[in-house]
Amino acid sequence: MKQNYLSEVIYQIFALIIVVILVHAVYVAVIRPNADYVEQQQTLMQEADESYVPERSLYVILRDIEQETCIILMLWALSIIGMKTRRTMQERALLDRELLQVSDGISILPDDARHYARPVQALPDLEKTYLLPRALLAGLHRFGSTRSIQDASDTIKDICNSESDRLDSELSIVRYIAWAIPSIGFIGTVRGIGAALSQAHQAVSGDILGVTVSLGVAFNSTFVALVTSILLMFLLHQLLLLQDRLVLDTQSYCDEHLLRYLQVPDKEVLE
Repeated sequence: MKQNYLSEVIYQIFALIIVVILVHAVYVAVIRPNADYVEQQQTLMQEADESYVPERSLYVILRDIEQETCIILMLWALSIIGMKTRRTMQERALLDRELLQVSDGISILPDDARHYARPVQALPDLEKTYLLPRALLAGLHRFGSTRSIQDASDTIKDICNSESDRLDSELSIVRYIAWAIPSIGFIGTVRGIGAALSQAHQAVSGDILGVTVSLGVAFNSTFVALVTSILLMFLLHQLLLLQDRLVLDTQSYCDEHLLRYLQVPDKEVLE
């Protein structure tokens, strides 16, 4: 588990570096040059025709530093969500396999727990860190040591509950990003409105171009931040739903493939 945590941290750091490089390169090479060109063309059209209404350009909407930051954070969060989703799907694949190989009509006695644990222990090291093998092994070992079906059931539930808490806590960075994106958008709004107010004297004299550009910065940053935040929160909730289903399906798997086969000898029950 410690090795998996370290690999995830390294993945997140490199993902952030790659996203920053790629997004900034796109902004420098494509978005900002095209935004400047569009604004120049619209300015010329307005000077030639006062009734001309400029169309909204995607390049202009995305041009400012706040929008770039929002996109970087969104893509970084999406890379983390993609990694978590891939891991969850790999764990779900184990639910389609018969790990214990217990036939109908066969009972698992406390003395048999070690025997039935061997196929699970023989799994590759990566798969043994998944929730299902850990829950099955914990239940079997608990049943073999305490000779109690209830203790085995409680152990499996505790493993699943702790895994649910762990999965939820590991998404704290994504939740922080989902909160930070709208905040960055509001920073752009404040910056744009502040710049517009500083040019109010020009608007009074009839030159409203500077005020219009500054207000465009304010509204564009808020628009991009809200759109990216909505998309990110949708994907985050889909991942949370997938993880919750994994935990619940793991509990159901343990009930159907392990707990219902456990049996304590009548002599021990009477004692």
